[in-house]
Amino acid sequence: MWKITQPDSIHFDTGAAREYHYPSNSLIITSKGAISRGWIDYMKIKNFTIFDEVKSNPSFETVEKIISQFKDENFSHIIGLGGGSSLDVAKFVAFKMEKKKIMIPTTFGTGSEVTRISVLNVDGKKTSFHDKKILANVAIVDPNFIEGTPMEVIKNSAIDACAQCSEAYDSKLSNPYTKFLCETAFDILENAILNDKFEKLALGSLICGLGFGNSSTTLGHGLSYVFSNEGIMHGHALAYTTTVAHKFNSSVFYERFLNIAKKLKFEKISLKQEIGKASDLILIDRKHLDNNPKSVTKEDIIELLNKINHLNLS
Repeated sequence: MWKITQPDSIHFDTGAAREYHYPSNSLIITSKGAISRGWIDYMKIKNFTIFDEVKSNPSFETVEKIISQFKDENFSHIIGLGGGSSLDVAKFVAFKMEKKKIMIPTTFGTGSEVTRISVLNVDGKKTSFHDKKILANVAIVDPNFIEGTPMEVIKNSAIDACAQCSEAYDSKLSNPYTKFLCETAFDILENAILNDKFEKLALGSLICGLGFGNSSTTLGHGLSYVFSNEGIMHGHALAYTTTVAHKFNSSVFYERFLNIAKKLKFEKISLKQEIGKASDLILIDRKHLDNNPKSVTKEDIIELLNKINHLNLS
């Protein structure tokens, strides 16, 4: 039997974030620029408190800081507004503070608004937290937010979504429902990227989140974190790690994913730390490796990391 989890309600459309009736006395968790970019005015939200200090690849200390700063406040809801980093922090804060959650993505790639996953840096290492109580109560997906988004952010978000849904399709945890969602999402994302129709990324990312959030990412993500820990943007790392992982797994998405990565022209990456040490760190991440369609040894990981160091998608 398959159990599917998703937010209690999902609001999707151009203008959805503007038309939603927000509860009063909410805490908005976001990054710098949410006000100057016009996001708050666009939402027409009233009677709120804002924390706008979330940075890319957020640390667990950010969660602790927010909880400490607002522990005496009786907020009705926590609203996550921004990219995957802001949403991951907001979901985890709300989970710890036992508050209802409204998630509003302004970039379209992580699918965080509809998953029960928060990714945070713990002691300098990217760590995934999985719990059904992390899941948002409400997700609001509004394609209008893509206006004014820098192309570098769009690229990284788009390839992240492509990696998530294609890896989740191949995962041992997949089922006919998640495979349908992941394949549908990939088709939408591929069309958006190859034909420069970036406004369609919002729908593709949403469906991707519903698919992989009920399955799992696999080897590509498992390989990526050692690069992300060295400062390479998550999507940039995935362009390379998921490419070599798909080839290793003989994935039906290998050629299509490679074409997308080449279209987006990601600069070459290489690992700074010693490959043997990096492979040991990757082997610890059983959440990704155990669900991979093929078993993976340390020797396999070393070979894949060497291939990544010599691959050029630019």
